[in-house]
Amino acid sequence: MSTFHKVHIEEVIRETADAVSLLFKIPGNLKSKFAFHAGQYLTLKKTINGKEVRRAYSICSSPTDNYLKVAIKAVENGTFSTYATSELKSGNFIEISEPEGKFILEPKPHKNYIAFAAGSGITPIMSMIKDVLENETSSTFTLIYGNKTVADTIFKNELDALKEANPERLNLHYIYSREQIEGSLFGRIDKAHTNFYINNSYKSTNFDAAYLCGPETMINEVSKTLSERGFADENIHFELFTISFDEEAASEIKEGTTEITVLLDDEETTFTMQQTDNILAASLRNDLDAPYSCQGGVCSSCMCKVTEGKAVMVKNSILTDSEIEEGLVLACQAYPTTSKIKIDFDDV
Repeated sequence: MSTFHKVHIEEVIRETADAVSLLFKIPGNLKSKFAFHAGQYLTLKKTINGKEVRRAYSICSSPTDNYLKVAIKAVENGTFSTYATSELKSGNFIEISEPEGKFILEPKPHKNYIAFAAGSGITPIMSMIKDVLENETSSTFTLIYGNKTVADTIFKNELDALKEANPERLNLHYIYSREQIEGSLFGRIDKAHTNFYINNSYKSTNFDAAYLCGPETMINEVSKTLSERGFADENIHFELFTISFDEEAASEIKEGTTEITVLLDDEETTFTMQQTDNILAASLRNDLDAPYSCQGGVCSSCMCKVTEGKAVMVKNSILTDSEIEEGLVLACQAYPTTSKIKIDFDDV
């Protein structure tokens, strides 16, 4: 369950024209609650124009820093991202959740890590880079980072400084799709770029794990290419910021009603919902304080278990096939397809 704490924003850092970092100073009595693994995220909660809005943002600071930092890039028609990048100021208060997420890196000695990131996909990767460089001095990190232009590159100065301070352990490569820059490749990260680095630049390097974060098309193409190059599936980790809609699953959603029983905080609540409504939205409308964050199927905040009946998900980038077989679903993307269903938010 997500637990929120009110903290003040110590600093707002302008990273690019449309992206900022928010730095939170965590009070001493809360530091243990905000311990995290590199790659995890926070859920930020704010009332905007009279409506509570929650969004998930990856932590980009190191687990050993004495502060937390997230980066937010404004997206078109994005309520929270537009507000955060234009209205939030140092000293403002905001509510943040305790860290969550399964896209994590726990550094180990004598390992070689490689990451492919595009745009704001750098945010969880940044935390991983810092963690490896600071806490496993025998390990290396290679980053392939794609952006439109140099000006759009979040953390460019910070990454360059890390490279200068760790020339033998951090390998840094930029790819730009809208300008030609000497020393950088042109285009978007794809199969050709992946093969170039794996087969040429690092043909003598045995990478122990790969971490991918960015658009779905990039992740699918890079994952497939890495598999073809001999990477084991369990060593390819990814996090999507946007995912495609599952038309086949959506076709199973029909007009009708379902009697739903929700177990939340050791209390059961039963009500009737439309099968064309998702479980999270219906629960919130019935005054249940169900956990949620992104509402886009790319985080795990609203994960719950179907203990009776059936539901289909129209988006999912988090749950594995085995977890789905166990009955786990993302409430924000799950639609009931049986006349009765029971949902458990507690036992997940």
